[in-house]
Amino acid sequence: MAAITPNPAPSLDMRLSSSRRLPAALAVAVTAALVVSRFGAADPTTWLLETVWVMAGLPLVILLRNRFPLSGLLCVLLAAHALVLIVGGHYTYAEVPAGDWVRDWLGWDRNPYDRFGHLVQGFVPAILVRELLVRTSPLRGSRWLPVLTVCACLAFSAVFEMLEWLAAVTGGEAADAFLGTQGDVWDTQWDMFCALIGAVCALLVLSRVHDRALTRLGLERPAGRPRAEAETQAVRVSP
Repeated sequence: MAAITPNPAPSLDMRLSSSRRLPAALAVAVTAALVVSRFGAADPTTWLLETVWVMAGLPLVILLRNRFPLSGLLCVLLAAHALVLIVGGHYTYAEVPAGDWVRDWLGWDRNPYDRFGHLVQGFVPAILVRELLVRTSPLRGSRWLPVLTVCACLAFSAVFEMLEWLAAVTGGEAADAFLGTQGDVWDTQWDMFCALIGAVCALLVLSRVHDRALTRLGLERPAGRPRAEAETQAVRVSP
């Protein structure tokens, strides 16, 4: 009787190939959505201002895919965030049909899609910042990791609000669709608060999932640090 041998473990090349299929598929989907969203956009200027982040971020991720590959979880979140921006750019945030439906259903006075957009603006960057800090700094496992992650997300939100202010100053009435305040004098404060809530929720819900996603790709150590060096350092500091 022939001996039954266990199936060999997947090779490193097979794992890397599998891990790259998802980012490639997401990149194609986001690019297609971006192109389609340009046709029939409610305001071409607003479309450009809202989607410029996608136009800048997607090529950057592609160029760095070999040197600094992102976890699958982060890739999915970035793609989802890109789609939120693309939809907001196509319709303008105050006119997104799904937001109108929620507004009418709940009896609210304004389209809430921009609030949702700023919630996502905190939720997704929180995982992005967390991944960068875990892989490039000694903060992995530190109590300061979530604190600094939330601070970075709030800083990004503040910068975005200043960019909106700059657009309002330079563009005048032409920037009204981009601002999307809908008559709310506290819109800036609400936007930053939504980003704060999104960042905190992301860390509470996804931190452990994110750690497993990094481990599956062998990215639990800071990028560029050899395993042997990390183990040697651990021996030196251990009692």
